[in-house]
Amino acid sequence: MLSAQSLFKEMVDDDRAFQLFCSIAASGEAQGGWENGRIAALVPDTMRDLAPKITRHGADEDKHGRIFNALLKKRGLEPVEVPLETDYTVLLEQRGIGLAHEKLRGDEPLTERDIIVYLAHSRVTEQRATDQMDMLKKHFGDDPQVGKAVRMISGDEDNHLAYCHEELLRLAARGHGRFILDTLVSCARVEMSIYRQVSLAVMDHMGRILGWPAPKAAALAAGINAMYAYERLGGWRRMTRLTQPGIRDALGGPAPAAAAVPAV
Repeated sequence: MLSAQSLFKEMVDDDRAFQLFCSIAASGEAQGGWENGRIAALVPDTMRDLAPKITRHGADEDKHGRIFNALLKKRGLEPVEVPLETDYTVLLEQRGIGLAHEKLRGDEPLTERDIIVYLAHSRVTEQRATDQMDMLKKHFGDDPQVGKAVRMISGDEDNHLAYCHEELLRLAARGHGRFILDTLVSCARVEMSIYRQVSLAVMDHMGRILGWPAPKAAALAAGINAMYAYERLGGWRRMTRLTQPGIRDALGGPAPAAAAVPAV
């Protein structure tokens, strides 16, 4: 029987599949860490109160990247090159989602609208990350190989999502509501397309590594396409709603222990 639990177990148990999975995850987290670090450095003077929170966000992402690399090292594995078609963060940037890296590499301060774009992009992608980590925590939170890492990253993603909700609601109350909503909707519509594209590519690579028969690969592709259809019909709205989070000021302090990586 196909299930998220059985599929992830296959990947964890196979060195090559685990190597690719952790390499993809580590690369994406490292990219997110760099982006947040640059945004924190370029925050406009009118929004300097956000800089420590953005820095904390970036430190968490860097930590997650190190955690995935530590999982590889524990298995005696090295990171591998990430195929472009599986690189979620790069493909989003290529489609104009978030802030362009060319802008982040410069020295010009960002605008308030730039920060709203960043927060809206983060709200959408952190929803995706939270959903994925909730699933992994449900099935693998007690796994001796990856459970500790899954629980830590899941808690961080919950904090990141809460932070995005809270800051976007604060900015909406200051008169940015229409721009925030428009940005959320446009980002969510592109993100679900990229997520489908990346999911199909990852499953294709995993299928070849693990030797999945054609009917199994076809069934998995059908499931990914069915999820995409659901999201197109309205499931995307979960990524654009803003509600006051139960966790307040989730990124209001420095990362604990300088975002140290726990033993995994």
